[in-house]
Amino acid sequence: MINKCKLFIFDLDGVITDTAEYHYLAWKKLTDELGYKFSIHDNERLKGVSRIHSLEIILDINNSTEKYSEQEKIRLANKKNDYYLELLKNITPKDLLPGIEDLLDKLKKYNIKTAIASASKNAFTVINYLGINDKFDYIVNANEIKNSKPAPDVFLKAAEVLEVNNQNCICIEDASAGIKAIKAAGMYAVGIGNIQNFKEADVIFSSTNELNLEKILLDFNK
Repeated sequence: MINKCKLFIFDLDGVITDTAEYHYLAWKKLTDELGYKFSIHDNERLKGVSRIHSLEIILDINNSTEKYSEQEKIRLANKKNDYYLELLKNITPKDLLPGIEDLLDKLKKYNIKTAIASASKNAFTVINYLGINDKFDYIVNANEIKNSKPAPDVFLKAAEVLEVNNQNCICIEDASAGIKAIKAAGMYAVGIGNIQNFKEADVIFSSTNELNLEKILLDFNK
């Protein structure tokens, strides 16, 4: 079998490790201080979304979009990030999601490049705590990306830097915005989660533990 895949691109939150709870707790602390409502259900809307956009969603939920200037929004988003960074100190290599380390090792054996394309501006910090820096050829710096998901910019950046054609990339995501971004980039999309959430994905697995590289490559190389 001729393998057309030259680059495998990972989202971070919900794919490499699950920091969703930390994000929720940080946003919850901020919204409690502001006297706003914010639930686990609301937190689902923030998956794969940039920090500022996440804040804008929260403000919209609380009918307070026009209450803050852009400078004040940046201050609030940074305050949330400070809370999040404090929580991140609890992450260890044990927090790597099931099946991911095995998948990364197999990709190296197949000589397939690997990258992380996350909306998180803390991707480098998280990867460092997980102890898997050496398993990736490139980590996109979210600070350098103009348009966040569902725009394809972050995935296109990974392919550009590693000099791989978009059609030779497989990307893995757990958020609807991420899947939309992958397809907008003209890449193959692997979804992690409920099939109802990822109708645009090329293949879907219920969890990272179910990931099957051989199955993905077989379908991709058809």
